[in-house]
Amino acid sequence: MANPKILDEIGSKVSELLASSPAKDIEKNARALLSSGFSKLDLVTREEFEVQKEVLLRTREKLSELEHRVARLEAELAERPPADGL
Repeated sequence: MANPKILDEIGSKVSELLASSPAKDIEKNARALLSSGFSKLDLVTREEFEVQKEVLLRTREKLSELEHRVARLEAELAERPPADGL
């Protein structure tokens, strides 16, 4: 049976070869290219997006409340008898 130390050495050598292979360079270059391209775009982070989503939700709720309030006040105003002298 093979010595475990020899297997560990072979594994580390294979890892070193893969780390210095052209495929690794291509991956690094592709990541750098994509990162550069994304930095030029006007993108937001997920956290910023979630914060703005919550702000928009609260704004919609407040707008809905105000629309109902205006409708109620308009209905009350329409029910009042006309004032004399106006």
